[in-house]
Amino acid sequence: MRAAVYYSNNDVRIEEMPTPKIKQGEVLLKVLACGICGSDVMEWYRIKKAPRVLGHEAIGVIARKGKSVENFDEGDMVFVSHHVPCNTCQHCLKGHHTSCDTLRSTNFEPGGFAEYIRVPRINVDRGTFMLPEGMSFEQGTFIEPLACVSRAQRLSGVSPGDTVLVMGSGMAGLLNIRLALARGAGMVFATDISDYRLGMARKSGARSIRADGDIPGELARLGGGMADHVIVCTGAASAPAQAFRSVERGGTIMFFAVPRPGVETPVPLNDFWKNETRIMTSYAASPRDIEDSIRLIHSGRVRVDDMVTHRLPLEETGKGFRLVADAGESLKVMILPHG
Repeated sequence: MRAAVYYSNNDVRIEEMPTPKIKQGEVLLKVLACGICGSDVMEWYRIKKAPRVLGHEAIGVIARKGKSVENFDEGDMVFVSHHVPCNTCQHCLKGHHTSCDTLRSTNFEPGGFAEYIRVPRINVDRGTFMLPEGMSFEQGTFIEPLACVSRAQRLSGVSPGDTVLVMGSGMAGLLNIRLALARGAGMVFATDISDYRLGMARKSGARSIRADGDIPGELARLGGGMADHVIVCTGAASAPAQAFRSVERGGTIMFFAVPRPGVETPVPLNDFWKNETRIMTSYAASPRDIEDSIRLIHSGRVRVDDMVTHRLPLEETGKGFRLVADAGESLKVMILPHG
């Protein structure tokens, strides 16, 4: 089979490799589509494990199933989560499934940017989900990213009537905008330095603010105060300081994205102490979040179809990586391994 092997953002090669062999309890997935995530192009994060096949937003059809697989049949269209928790460790029992060692060590083989992937038994058991009738495989590629967003907003406590500031209007930012509005947020603001992405933020229902401008001043002028929830969806080094100045007393700052390692972020603890401000983080998604995401997309509460800007064959995966890394006029870049 063919796979797109990542060496760097500017070096993605199409290589031949054996089609994975499955064992008892496993399935072989024919990949129909896999989205390129913003984390796929975080070179500082990915290159240390290169070369490898990336891709974790995979949708496909079960081509073969091993013995003892009972809940799925060959021909079923499914979403497969690459990371799954054990559900029994201290982290899982406290609801911190994404801190689970099992979740951080599980994966499918070799990755979603390939014609086929082997889904291990544990991923079949607790990380494989049938696509509901009427959901397209393109919509399915949004399940994993929206699940991550759903988890972040659940932890933050975004509630009806709240004012939300989303910093960064790429894919994650737009999904945060749309979910916040679906959760009943009163006003949603979005920042970016890209006019194209600010335009998409406005189409998604947010009021836009230039990220290189006076964000707190614009919040006060347009919304009458600061934000109850600031959701940081950019790794820009300037974002944390802007977030600290833009949060309302008693509010929450959620770091959905963080600066690269080595970038120090001074925290005004005295201000946070007297204002009872919370700083939170959210990483990945749990099975519960995936189920929520499927419902949100299938019901139409969160629209995703209009965010697909590029559909590329496997041999153009390198082009897709450059599009996402350049952060120009692209949003969801989708790889179609079988054309």
